[in-house]
Amino acid sequence: MPTEIALAAKFSEIRYAQCWEDADILLEALDIKPDSVCLSIASGGDNTLAMLSRSPKRVIAVDLSPAQIACLELRVAAYRELTHPELLVLIGSRNELEEPEEKTFFSATRNPEISKLRTHLYQRCRSHLSPTVREFWDDRPNAIASGIGAAGKFERYLALFSRYILPLIHNRDDIVAFLELDTPEQRHIFYQKRWNNWRWQLLFRAFFSQFLLGRLGTDPSFLRYANTNLAEHLLERTRYALTTLNPAKNPYLHWILMGHHLHILPYALRDENFEAIRSKLDRLEWHCIAIEDILDTLDEDYVDGFNLSNIFEFMSLESYYRLLKKIILVGRRQGRLVYWNRLVERRRPESMADCLQPLSSFAHQLYQEDKVFFYREFIVEKII
Repeated sequence: MPTEIALAAKFSEIRYAQCWEDADILLEALDIKPDSVCLSIASGGDNTLAMLSRSPKRVIAVDLSPAQIACLELRVAAYRELTHPELLVLIGSRNELEEPEEKTFFSATRNPEISKLRTHLYQRCRSHLSPTVREFWDDRPNAIASGIGAAGKFERYLALFSRYILPLIHNRDDIVAFLELDTPEQRHIFYQKRWNNWRWQLLFRAFFSQFLLGRLGTDPSFLRYANTNLAEHLLERTRYALTTLNPAKNPYLHWILMGHHLHILPYALRDENFEAIRSKLDRLEWHCIAIEDILDTLDEDYVDGFNLSNIFEFMSLESYYRLLKKIILVGRRQGRLVYWNRLVERRRPESMADCLQPLSSFAHQLYQEDKVFFYREFIVEKII
């Protein structure tokens, strides 16, 4: 049956070329074991692949969007075919095959041949793709040449901020100075004295308004159940990410500010996880289907871990409750549901207290470490 969001939004183009949820806290929350069966929202593909590093028995990726499935499938092909440095170039994390210097935050030079290199890397991956996905990427040579991690609507929206808005507020020296501060105390002082000026407050609120994000970054239908002021929420969470957390170690912030990762990488792209993921690719499958429909095909008491991204925000409370019941039915006892809330509060209702237990303290502890600072809550619930 069609899921609620499928009737309200279009899914023909890439909306998220990367996963904008922190895989480090996701994996800790899921507690994947070697015999685990996991269900994961595909999105950009990174976090689904990250789950393979924990050696689960099976990972089932699902997404309504053929474009998001194409992102996952090309990443799988890249892990099969490319070296780790080549993967980073294809993604757009780096503009060169060489390892950057440890204290480099900006690329010193841009290799003029990088677009040709990415096209060549894609051609090597191409034979691993299904005909439909091959056609999808063949029709998008510019997305390949620019790095597939920049190909989404949301990433283009963030690029507008870093390219046109941020330079009106701060210069490169201010950004580097912030990234080089060692302690939260130093960062709080810098934020108040140099960063948090009137231009930052005004332009940030304007650019990250619900109106602009809905039209330029995601889809208006994704925000229709919002009950929080988006710009104010993001402004406060960004302050937290820049001060309490260490921005110099935050790959998601690096991409937003500079359009690449360099040596600060999200979990699935780190060198130490590359072989662990590559060696388990045969345990991954993917389906372009609504999560409700894939659940109907699974046995009861079967799935141990659910990576649900923030999909519950896109549906009514009634639809959320119906989906929870389906998830609990196919979930195994002690299995975990992991998801994020950004602007809409979604959590287990009291009517399901006999079958679903919130792990609130554990989730809040992980939320304090969340390097993706867009979200209001991190939810971990256990099937009982």
